[in-house]
Amino acid sequence: MSRRPTGRDVAERAGVSQATVSLVFSGSGTGSGAAAHRVSEATRERVLAAAAELGYAPQAAGRQLRLGRTGLLLLAVPNILGPFFARVVAGAQTEAAQVGSAGAGDGGLSVVVSSAWDHAALARAARGGQYDGLLICSPDDSQLGGDLPDDVPVVFLDADPALSAGHPRRRTQELDVGTGMAAAVTHLRALGHERLGHLRSIESAHTFRARQAGFETAAAGARVVEVGVSVNGGLDAARAAARLLLADAQDRPRAVVCDDDVVAAGVYHVAAELGLRIPEDLSVVGIDNIVAAPLFSPALTTVDLPGERLGAAGVRLLTALTAPAGPGARSGAGVRPPEPDPLPTHLVVRGSTGR
Repeated sequence: MSRRPTGRDVAERAGVSQATVSLVFSGSGTGSGAAAHRVSEATRERVLAAAAELGYAPQAAGRQLRLGRTGLLLLAVPNILGPFFARVVAGAQTEAAQVGSAGAGDGGLSVVVSSAWDHAALARAARGGQYDGLLICSPDDSQLGGDLPDDVPVVFLDADPALSAGHPRRRTQELDVGTGMAAAVTHLRALGHERLGHLRSIESAHTFRARQAGFETAAAGARVVEVGVSVNGGLDAARAAARLLLADAQDRPRAVVCDDDVVAAGVYHVAAELGLRIPEDLSVVGIDNIVAAPLFSPALTTVDLPGERLGAAGVRLLTALTAPAGPGARSGAGVRPPEPDPLPTHLVVRGSTGR
């Protein structure tokens, strides 16, 4: 078939009416209640087999008119090149595929990822109608504004729960980053380190304020030297900050806590430049547990932030917020989810820390 197959072609191949094809792909002929008897399972399988043979997929515009949904979710991250955000994207896309495959043939669910955004761009995207909802991950304060439409579902990830407090169409999935950071500092102090360096993010975001609070709680009583670093500045910014922190050979800290693993990689580079051995001369701890962390030499001790679980949890929350409510809705639809508990973090001890 040289042209794009249509619902009529599927109907002819399966020996059913076009109305039956529409019922199968809208999900109206499946599920509980009276509608469940409109299309038998055998007929449904025959229609889906015919569609697969012909390479048919329902057009998105028709699905949007029929279901009131586009099947698209926007995931906005601060830096698409950041390794941690790659984990979040992977978790969100895997969960979306699973949700879509269980969606009674409604065309599935897809995640669109963007990092070139500010609060005005997000507001435009929300008002445009092309997305069923927004996932906003680790937002910087400058990326937040009060002009998101109230009727568009939004899930904030690794963010301040105050952003969604009391709002029926918004939820926040936190990470317990403060506890993770405190565990990293406690680990170093247990190894005898009482002079600590901290490469602290200069980005103004809730996640970094939580890390700072965890650091300060666990470092109370220790001697601390801090240097600011842009975690979005990549390896170059990390190396520059590490050089400042380690410049004084007579008074440099013997242990460094980094606000993410890319910053920790910068410390490794500068340590090599200065002839410092890790962990014999310098202990290093990161936070994120990026895929490359075990590949550092020595392997990096770091706090695992469950990025995949964060992305998946966000999709599940957003799916619940976008579920139809009222008469005719699927069973359980319209029941808005409560604010979830923060996802736990934990310290992964490897070879980069020592006495």
